[in-house]
Amino acid sequence: MARDSNSLNIAAVERDTGLSKDTLRVWERRYGFPAPSRDRGGQRIYVAADVEKLRLVRRLLDCGYRPGKILGQPLERLRDLAAAMAPPPAHGDAARLGLDIGMFLGLVQTQRIEELRRQLSQALLGLGLARFVAGIVAPLNARVGEAWARGGLKVFEEHLYTEAIQGILRNAIGGIPRPGINPPLVLLTTLPREPHGIGLLMAEAFFALEGCRCISLGVQTPVPDIVSAARIQRADIVALSCSNALNAASVLEGITGVREQLPEHSALWVGGDCSALERSNLEGVTRLRLLTEIGPALARWRKTRADG
Repeated sequence: MARDSNSLNIAAVERDTGLSKDTLRVWERRYGFPAPSRDRGGQRIYVAADVEKLRLVRRLLDCGYRPGKILGQPLERLRDLAAAMAPPPAHGDAARLGLDIGMFLGLVQTQRIEELRRQLSQALLGLGLARFVAGIVAPLNARVGEAWARGGLKVFEEHLYTEAIQGILRNAIGGIPRPGINPPLVLLTTLPREPHGIGLLMAEAFFALEGCRCISLGVQTPVPDIVSAARIQRADIVALSCSNALNAASVLEGITGVREQLPEHSALWVGGDCSALERSNLEGVTRLRLLTEIGPALARWRKTRADG
């Protein structure tokens, strides 16, 4: 059959959903879904509705559902299950400024990116960086992720949003005064195949505000390179940001690999909304559930170093 403009090949579906090609093929054989057609060259072709369903399936898997229980469910049922897991609308700092997180999301969905930058910049000025990140960027990031999972955002719209947020955060971090004498050196990055860098910048903002010297390796750094950079830079803390873009096994394997190979002087801290972090006992790892935990955690780290 001929390919239409809304269909994707298997490589594009892998990038879009985070589900590997092997997983898609196994599900096709075992469960009968997805059931792609074929193009003239014999390549698998997936329609938009199946891609949306696969996004929701991926999100539900990360929350503990098993493939056999959900792959046969209709799309509407999966939407209901995903909606039931959505966090309540954010209030707090956004509400006190008369801002609605949904307004920012609407600007993304209508591709009004310059207006989005303007509104976000005004919120940053009104709140200061820490409250802006925790009270605006964090809940907005969650809403954008939910909209994408439901098919309410196109890929390019999510990319426009990411670029806008990253630009604002980088500029704000660049304006933080240089730290004092012998500040803690924090090395920030993500594990291989983790594409999301906003969480990394959000964490960097909080570390920088606490007087740390931050070195970011960006996203998708191989474990040996993380360890090598920590040794060469003599990092006091290695901070990893983990989203639900990776499956639990990959996250835990990566964290274990970093922890086992890090030099003794480097602590390993892990944050992000990856559900695997909640279900596992990460011995020897400092787990940060909220960005606002960075300050108290640093205070404890400094006291331990002083006492030692």
